[in-house]
Amino acid sequence: MLSYKDASALLSGYDILMPKIYQKDPKFPVVLKVDSQEVIHKTELGLVVVGIQDQAQLEENIARMQKVLEKNKIKKYSLLVQEQVKGLELLMGMKKDPSFGQVILFGLGGIHVEIFNDVSMRIAPLKKKDCLEMINEIRSSRLFDGFRNSPKIDKAMLVSLLMKLSELSMKEKNLKEIDFNPVIVNEKKIYVADARIIYA
Repeated sequence: MLSYKDASALLSGYDILMPKIYQKDPKFPVVLKVDSQEVIHKTELGLVVVGIQDQAQLEENIARMQKVLEKNKIKKYSLLVQEQVKGLELLMGMKKDPSFGQVILFGLGGIHVEIFNDVSMRIAPLKKKDCLEMINEIRSSRLFDGFRNSPKIDKAMLVSLLMKLSELSMKEKNLKEIDFNPVIVNEKKIYVADARIIYA
């Protein structure tokens, strides 16, 4: 599994945007998360905290996370302070199937993915037509049209990121799995807020 730094470098080569990581002087609110190849499900261990409002709250959460990591005997890790971006949370990913090859997934993201299982799938490489079908197929697609005062989403941004994911899946050798969750999209931009990239 790639580290956040390596995943960021890989994705930037495909012009895929990730939120800024602050080295110092963060602009609050921020997200604090652990980056470790020993941790696959960060949220379950409480190793992702969103909406941190000030330096005192940040330091408090850093201390708490370090105790959790110590308790779970995780020694190799980094703590990342990430720009917090607002928008609708989606999921995009790829799983390598022994029969079909690279299968691209799209759906509602964040914690909702396991509750609603609202996803669509296609075999890569994708065309724009495939991407639009995937977007319109999910039950939650009404959310993109500004459902109940939520921001209207430009589907061209979703298509563009799905096409880049497809290209990445086809070009990079020995890729086994890609998990972009959450992908955060608003009226202006689309970000991959967290990326799990696993090589065979």
